[in-house]
Amino acid sequence: MFSSDLYLFYFITFFNLSMSIPTYILSQFVTAPYGKHSRSDKSETTMSPPIAWAFMESPMLWLTFLIFPFGKNYANPLAYLVISPYLIHYINRTIIYPLRLDTKASNKFPLNVAIMGFIYNVLNAYIQSRYVSHYANYEDEWLWTRFGCGLFVFGFGMVVNVWADGVLLGLKRQGGGYKIPRGGLFEYVSSPNYFGEIMEWLGWALMTWSWAGLAFLVYSSSNLVPRAVSTHKWYLEKFGEDYPKNRKAIFPFLY
Repeated sequence: MFSSDLYLFYFITFFNLSMSIPTYILSQFVTAPYGKHSRSDKSETTMSPPIAWAFMESPMLWLTFLIFPFGKNYANPLAYLVISPYLIHYINRTIIYPLRLDTKASNKFPLNVAIMGFIYNVLNAYIQSRYVSHYANYEDEWLWTRFGCGLFVFGFGMVVNVWADGVLLGLKRQGGGYKIPRGGLFEYVSSPNYFGEIMEWLGWALMTWSWAGLAFLVYSSSNLVPRAVSTHKWYLEKFGEDYPKNRKAIFPFLY
């Protein structure tokens, strides 16, 4: 049982890691059609964005709670400490964020994108929760150093991510179509929400110091960086000369 579980754990981990390459390449040509990039394709099956986000992200919560009790570290308080930032993020993304969305928004969420996201999150939830609850070594002398550094990066990223989401949602509530977001990191990048999320998973990779955490960071980046670039181009095309020329796509001063 142990060997088969370990094989499954590493197979999914390296599958997720390897999928970052085709995902990054495909994202250069195709942008997932939701939010600003929605299409008016009447033949496409869609769903309400709040329901789509709750459905798509939910495995990161319910599957984690199902898997955690079966790990050898289940009784170790440190395992709960490590998994807590991850759970806080997904409580926000699965429950709080969907409740903040406009249920009457004209932009709908494609069903096929939600299903693909759900499948990825099932795989990802398994390796993240299985690592923390079973395979992590909590006797490592560098544990607290890595956890402290990672938690700082994760916390910074989550603050940025939640704040940027709030700014964008606030602009939508004003009505009158899309507007140029301003203030804070929006003065430096077009998608601080994506920048913040990448910082979160960089922090998570440092906290766990694992292949599973690295796979999460790399795959998230392969998806979010091209989407941020597409969003940056969308802003430039929509607002033209009115859009700030000094803004980068996702990483301040760099890209």
